[in-house]
Amino acid sequence: MTHKSPNQNGFLVRNHDGHPAALTPAYKSSVTRSPTKPLLSFPGSMGEQTGPVFGHDMLGPLDKDLILNFAQPGEMALGPRIIVRGRVLDQTGRPVPNCLIEVWQANAGGRYRHKNEAYLAPLDPNFGGCGRMITDENGAYEFRTVTPGPYPWPNGMADWRPAHIHFSLMGQAFSQRLITQMYFEGDPMIWQCPIVGSIDDTEAIKSLVASLDMAEAVPMDARVYKFDIVLRGRRQTFFENRWEGL
Repeated sequence: MTHKSPNQNGFLVRNHDGHPAALTPAYKSSVTRSPTKPLLSFPGSMGEQTGPVFGHDMLGPLDKDLILNFAQPGEMALGPRIIVRGRVLDQTGRPVPNCLIEVWQANAGGRYRHKNEAYLAPLDPNFGGCGRMITDENGAYEFRTVTPGPYPWPNGMADWRPAHIHFSLMGQAFSQRLITQMYFEGDPMIWQCPIVGSIDDTEAIKSLVASLDMAEAVPMDARVYKFDIVLRGRRQTFFENRWEGL
């Protein structure tokens, strides 16, 4: 499908042709979710170009510490402790400051705190699985959490999701919205996942994999993973299996 976007009033156009096909039968949910009619694009409105605006005063003191932000006093989440840090950039390499980042994930046993969760791994009473932060003037962000566990999902009889963390970014406007997932360097399950398999560009898949940075590890505490994110344009971080990636 050829998809052309009109002028985006200051934002680089979306690189739809670089994204995976919306219809990928091996990823069964895509069969019913994929578009059945030609896509339409419209110029961005003023509201899409100028909002929303976020400030650091909207954050709580523990919003970016998933080890503590749901824990009872004196308790902590269970699991291998990690720090995830990186920068949010535009296609030209410029930092994107004041970008709201929201993250959510399974616990160390691979279970989400959700009423419809079907996996019978134990819940961690001190882990909520979500957090948020705002990038600084250099586009940098950082949060602390535990390594999420892999989990089975009903796509196929033996399909498991690799360990991953979900990201939602607002950029500097609604037009820069991105939702994606971060995987972990060295995980062999990445290459067996039908969702990842919907991306036919190996380099694009690698852009979703955080690199381990042991030089920055906190002694006797936490490993560090680096994950940079690019919004819009040719170098954008991929939005898996959807045409809405920005």
